[in-house]
Amino acid sequence: MAAGDQYDVIIIGTGAGGGTLAYHLAPSGKRILLLERGDFLPRELENWDAEAVFVKNRYISPDTWYDANGKSFQPQVHYVVGGATKMFGAALYRLRKEDFGELRHQDGVSPAWPISYDEMEPYYTYAEQLYQVHGQHGEDPTDPPASAPYPWPAVSHEPRMQQLYDDMRRNGYQAFHAPCGILLDEKDRAASTCIRCQTCDGYPCLVHAKSDAEVIAVRPALEFPNVTLLRHAPVVQLNTSPTGREVTEVVVEHDGAREVYRGDIVVVSCGAANSAKLLLMSANDKHPHGLANGSDQVGRNYMFHNSRAVLAVSTGLNDTTFEKTLGLNDFYLKGVDGFEYPMGNIQMTGKSVAPMYRGEKPRLTMLAPTWSLKDVALHAVDFWLSTEDLPRPDNRVTVDAQGNIKLSYTPNNQAAADKLYEQLKSMLPHLGFQQGHLIQRDLYLQTEIPIAGVGHQSGTCRFGADPATSVLDINCRAHEVDNLYVVDTSFFPSIGAVNPALTAMANAVRVGDHILERLGVANPALTVSGSRTH
Repeated sequence: MAAGDQYDVIIIGTGAGGGTLAYHLAPSGKRILLLERGDFLPRELENWDAEAVFVKNRYISPDTWYDANGKSFQPQVHYVVGGATKMFGAALYRLRKEDFGELRHQDGVSPAWPISYDEMEPYYTYAEQLYQVHGQHGEDPTDPPASAPYPWPAVSHEPRMQQLYDDMRRNGYQAFHAPCGILLDEKDRAASTCIRCQTCDGYPCLVHAKSDAEVIAVRPALEFPNVTLLRHAPVVQLNTSPTGREVTEVVVEHDGAREVYRGDIVVVSCGAANSAKLLLMSANDKHPHGLANGSDQVGRNYMFHNSRAVLAVSTGLNDTTFEKTLGLNDFYLKGVDGFEYPMGNIQMTGKSVAPMYRGEKPRLTMLAPTWSLKDVALHAVDFWLSTEDLPRPDNRVTVDAQGNIKLSYTPNNQAAADKLYEQLKSMLPHLGFQQGHLIQRDLYLQTEIPIAGVGHQSGTCRFGADPATSVLDINCRAHEVDNLYVVDTSFFPSIGAVNPALTAMANAVRVGDHILERLGVANPALTVSGSRTH
């Protein structure tokens, strides 16, 4: 490979969107270049060290971003092959069918998508098969229709989680087994890649047993000779033809020098904030406000969920190792006690351990002053609450003259998030917890600014049928640039209240089918409707 080489497709970013797209296109024989600003995440003992990961932020990017007031902060982003999926909890939910339509919330409207759930469904099934999701369709009453079962049975509950599941069901709540992307074979544990350890959610996996984009998509794609990965290669600019209708050059900083690559099709998948940054930094005479930004929508409608990690104190010990096996969507589409609006999703998060509590000690010890942090961890059960964050034009990414990201964000839909928190709190005495003992737990213990938790970032390049109100068309191609696509979560017009990774993966395959058709690849075995074996 040399600078100036011509490729059929250049994909910028290797996470849930870009990595999955590379996998789907790889068998086509077309020449594909993957550009990654980082490197492979190192495999080392610190992968499983809670203090290294959560206190010392060993794998967090050293980036500095700025809030609306100009205050600097360190975003919780990971520039590695596989992107954010290297650290995610592998909770691979479908959006609910209702999320694809207009939903009214207490604080406004969640807009309809330009495609229906039924159009996305086969791609969800493909992504679940590819990412080896464990689950049980239909156990959750809000679960949308599925054309095939999960490829693996649901991950079993350990005793304390089984007790919680049973207690919820006994009290009339429709708890379900959470969909989980781990390479676990419970029928043959000796041969299982996953060892069902405590270091999954928020950690990188030392044994490559998490269904992340590096393991599942990028490494298999690289087995094809037509696919090339260039690491340590941040893209700084996209140049266009004189008409502005095609991207002609992808400008990369690599080994201390600028290099230029050319592709017939260019796909941006840098994460919602950085994808917006790249388009804004690529302004030219034909695109004076940023590439593909004639609608002034690039960077706008940033969303990242109203999420809370909370810790409840169990009356008995919680010796669970793998805790993230249970979910509850009873309040996803409806409220309680006169609150008629959707509230959101409740699921478990990774089991907390004492080193995570550094910096949280004053709040934790108020619960039971005689307890040590180790005692708290032994009794802790950890929940993750997500409420839909509504798209707002003024919640946006901009870039200053030095190329720094400015993230302006004002929280919304807070009443629904508060209601969901209070609802869980009211349930605790009936579920084996000490009454009133529910506190917020910050997963990133050195982070003071809420907007720094950008794991579910989305919405900065929304797709739609109207070029005046969207950046991308329904195939995620830029309205104004014929060969430019965006396949990360930037395309979301709304975010729902469940983890966005599976939707990004499914959509990347959907867009991949469109790109294959455009490239003249007629082999049906490459498409969702075909018979490709994973």
